[in-house]
Amino acid sequence: MDALDSVVDPLRDFARDSVRLVKRCHKPDRKEFTKVALRTAIGFVVMGFVGFFVKLIFIPINNIIVGSS
Repeated sequence: MDALDSVVDPLRDFARDSVRLVKRCHKPDRKEFTKVALRTAIGFVVMGFVGFFVKLIFIPINNIIVGSS
């Protein structure tokens, strides 16, 4: 019976914690949603520019390395 309890108890605790989390969650209002969406969009744009500039820098370096062969 101890082997069964060692499997069931963590699952029961996880289910209890999950229910508690869902009960505490709330739907964001328009202001909160707009703030989160704007910050996420800014993050996407910044990461896009970082990737673009890294690619822009490494294309000539790659051509120098590969072109010299």
